Amino acid sequence: MDDPRPSPVSNLPEYTVSEISGAVKRTLETTFGRVRVRGELTEVKRYPSGHIYLSLKDENSKISGIVWKNSVSRLGMVPENGTEVIATGRISAYGERSSYQLIIERMEYAGVGALLARIEMIRQRLAAEGIFDADRKRSLPGLPKVIGVVTSERGAVIQDIKITIARRFPRTILVWPVPVQGEGAAERIAAAIAGFDAMPAGGDPPRPDVLIVARGGGSLEDLMAFNEEIVVRAAAACRIPLISAVGHETDTTLIDFVSDRRAPTPTAAAEMAIPARSDLIADLAQKGSRLIGALNRLAQESRLRLSRVERGIPDLPTLLGSARQRLDDRAERALLALPSLVARRRVVLTSIERRLPDPRNLTATAWETIRDRGLRLRLSAPGMVAARRSGLDMASQRLAGAVHRALTILRGKADRVMGRVTEAPLRSSLREARAHLSGLGPRLDAASPLAILQRGYVLVTTPAGQPVTSAASVKPGGKLRLHFGDGEVDAVAEGGTGRGRSAAAQERLDL
Repeated sequence: MDDPRPSPVSNLPEYTVSEISGAVKRTLETTFGRVRVRGELTEVKRYPSGHIYLSLKDENSKISGIVWKNSVSRLGMVPENGTEVIATGRISAYGERSSYQLIIERMEYAGVGALLARIEMIRQRLAAEGIFDADRKRSLPGLPKVIGVVTSERGAVIQDIKITIARRFPRTILVWPVPVQGEGAAERIAAAIAGFDAMPAGGDPPRPDVLIVARGGGSLEDLMAFNEEIVVRAAAACRIPLISAVGHETDTTLIDFVSDRRAPTPTAAAEMAIPARSDLIADLAQKGSRLIGALNRLAQESRLRLSRVERGIPDLPTLLGSARQRLDDRAERALLALPSLVARRRVVLTSIERRLPDPRNLTATAWETIRDRGLRLRLSAPGMVAARRSGLDMASQRLAGAVHRALTILRGKADRVMGRVTEAPLRSSLREARAHLSGLGPRLDAASPLAILQRGYVLVTTPAGQPVTSAASVKPGGKLRLHFGDGEVDAVAEGGTGRGRSAAAQERLDL
């Protein structure tokens, strides 16, 4: 059943959802227009389309924001969560969700504090990866041939570097011009560092031996390109020794932590990269002087050692004189040896002769005894003669051996003395001594009894081996033994012409 009461009538206008959303959007865009909003970035997300969606928040509220793809390159910085920024853009509404958002066109850090906080955040993250470790630092070349410079092609920095290098030691300079601040500066600096590192060694142009990344002074915002992570990582990956010279001495950037050397100014970086020619010449002269002094000291020490060794070497003339004196002494003793031996044997024979009894005083019994002994002697004569002959041969051999050994010893000593003598006069003297010694051998051989027999002499003995030294002692018909140089002959005496034959000898002949 229908309600008979009429519908209530209202004077409020009726709007559709689209009308309300459009009205809100127009109101926001008209009222606010372009605004600058300060807040902390959060929920930053880059979509495949190239747009960046994010939010700005403070202690109490949060507003959504979007950076269109065509505005990302002109943004002025890379959005990161936790960074306090000032975003410039316009307020707009998104009708499908009935929400409003900030269309961001530019973005900048919210003061120095925000910049320092962002730099510290990057530094801590890179330090945790070990990029700033000291063991990654490389030493600079002593005298580089080519120096690469990454800096602006305009300004005083490149001129200071050129003038300093030309003044100290002219070298080839390769400049890779880049913007050192502003939009895209960090990407261009990182590309320049990577470009120098990718150059082939020995190519055209040649690859630098050392790299300088330089920029003049400026504010913290002006130096932010050298604090960007992309620049720091490019410097860490560079295989060329790198010197950072960004800002003034009091300025510090993250590239200073990763570079192999940090210079307070670009001029100091040029002085650090190349030594002064005058300093090299002075250092070379000093090292040359030290080397000459060391050689002189070494020569002096060697000379002193040689002098000490020289004093320890015996006097060669004195040594040769002593050897010559010993040689003369041995030769003289060799000459006197045989006469002395003969004299001693003669003394022995004389003493034996004196002990024999006088034949004139012998009795008939004594003569009978003598006859018996003579008979026994004749029976044993062959054995006795053989024994005496063997003894004589052995004595001759021992004498010859002794003489030979003495000559051998003397010749050996003379040869050793000759081996130690190097001067020609001393060698000549030693040769004369050797010749003299060689002449002594024939003289000793000539004095030998065997050598005398070789010259035609005969040794006459009785069959018993007793030497016969006088004709008066030989009776007619007596048996004798003649010793020649090559053998022995038995003989019988027929008569003699000896003078002073005694009556005792005549009486023995009668017997």
